[in-house]
Amino acid sequence: MEENIKLYSEMERYEIININDGDKYNNLGSNDVVIDENGILKFLIINEGSSKFSFFHNSDIIEVPWEYVKKIGSRTIIIDVDNEFLKKSHI
Repeated sequence: MEENIKLYSEMERYEIININDGDKYNNLGSNDVVIDENGILKFLIINEGSSKFSFFHNSDIIEVPWEYVKKIGSRTIIIDVDNEFLKKSHI
């Protein structure tokens, strides 16, 4: 397999960090990725303040457009986005 290919099964342990403000958003396995019908990555869906034990608790989500993902490293996913470009929702 090529060296620059990353498998989701490996990446789900990667921590998401916003270098714009230093916020950490748990790991990719606790969040989600939106892929369109052509296989293009569109958004990271970040569960803000989620917990494994909040089965009956509604949560807030943040949509991060894929264009703000700057680097996927060996253990982190680096995003660089200002709060004004994030879409926050409550589910």
